[in-house]
Amino acid sequence: MTTLRSRLPNYATEEKESLSSTSSSSSKRGSFSSSSSSTTSSLSVTGSSTLKKTLIGKGGASSSLAEAVAKPVVKAPKAGAKEVRTELLQQQTEFRRFYDRGDLPIQVAFEGASRKLQWKVNFDKLDYHHYLPIFFDGIREVNEPYKFLARQGCYDLLSKGGNKILPVIPQLIIPIKTALNTRQPEIICEMLKILQKLVVSGKMIGEALVPYYRQLLPVFNLLCSKNVNINDKIDYGQQKRTNIGDLIEETLELFEINGGEDAFINIKYMIPTYESKVLR
Repeated sequence: MTTLRSRLPNYATEEKESLSSTSSSSSKRGSFSSSSSSTTSSLSVTGSSTLKKTLIGKGGASSSLAEAVAKPVVKAPKAGAKEVRTELLQQQTEFRRFYDRGDLPIQVAFEGASRKLQWKVNFDKLDYHHYLPIFFDGIREVNEPYKFLARQGCYDLLSKGGNKILPVIPQLIIPIKTALNTRQPEIICEMLKILQKLVVSGKMIGEALVPYYRQLLPVFNLLCSKNVNINDKIDYGQQKRTNIGDLIEETLELFEINGGEDAFINIKYMIPTYESKVLR
């Protein structure tokens, strides 16, 4: 009996040995896999951080080591609010059309070296509704003899008009606005001088202009700061009155004085920097 047992294989011992060998090999594989996983995780972390550094702020776009091509610097375009409107200067005025056709009762007269405007009709017989807007439209002329005839004709009509001027005020707004919108300094200065003459040429004319401030004063607000800065020098051209800023200030002062109670409120609404010359 004892000999039979000794001859039989010991299955329990072999099973234990196989289990121990399997566990040792699995432990070795586990340690290797853990070490390899830690290595790959560390590589992935470093790689992802490097990738993040290269792609940061690019929205995930592909990166390159090539130098970036310099883009041309594009400057913001200018609005051109104060530039001269050449299209308005090129338009033919009603004054030129009527003068070339011979429909205006005026002619140039010379007295020695000076010239003046000679009227063929008395001012009492002139239709101001017809002629005054035509002469105001001729303020945009820059060529002779239209330039002299239109401007001198406006001064003559305003000085002799009296009560005939007030009913024509609504018809003068479009020519005045068109002349101001040219942004041409010479034309603007001449129109401002004529507006000063217009306001004081008759009663109630200043008050009649108040409803039209929204059409006339935007250009005033745009150019009211256009002065000549000469420091401590002397401006010998003051008698020519070509300083737009000073002319606008004088015109607004006359508007306020002759425009009634609502003049200052409406001027202040359109030109916030204006200070009253009356309410002090």
